Amino acid sequence: MSEQSKIVIYTDGGCQPNPGAGGWAALLIYGEQQKELMGGAPNTTNNQMELTAAIMALETLTRPCEVELYTDSEYLKNGITSWITNWKRKGWKNSSGEPVKNRDLWERLDSATQRHRIRWMWVKGHANNIYNERVDQLATQARQKYGR
Repeated sequence: MSEQSKIVIYTDGGCQPNPGAGGWAALLIYGEQQKELMGGAPNTTNNQMELTAAIMALETLTRPCEVELYTDSEYLKNGITSWITNWKRKGWKNSSGEPVKNRDLWERLDSATQRHRIRWMWVKGHANNIYNERVDQLATQARQKYGR
């Protein structure tokens, strides 16, 4: 892939309370350009908002890209890089044999990843990473704006 198709994405999502009003945000960084995305829902969960942030960021990309995606959600990172393979193989059942929660979002995320080469990176939340702090602020604003 060309140098121009590399993009860095930071995502975050959350609720207050959980479940409750939620917001999600993504920051897409392409060279010197930055694009902020955000949205929310009145009745959702932290995990649903984390998944939605990644989905919306990846679905925004108009062509195949080399992506470095940063999240502070171990649920999101582990789910898409590890757990999803077994979930699909077991007919969307988890290790306890129960239906996977948020299957619709996991399927949509799985589909959104297909055109891209993605490195999923975990970043510690609230640890002074300026980009992670920015998406946290945006997700909070979105929760307050869209989540009520």
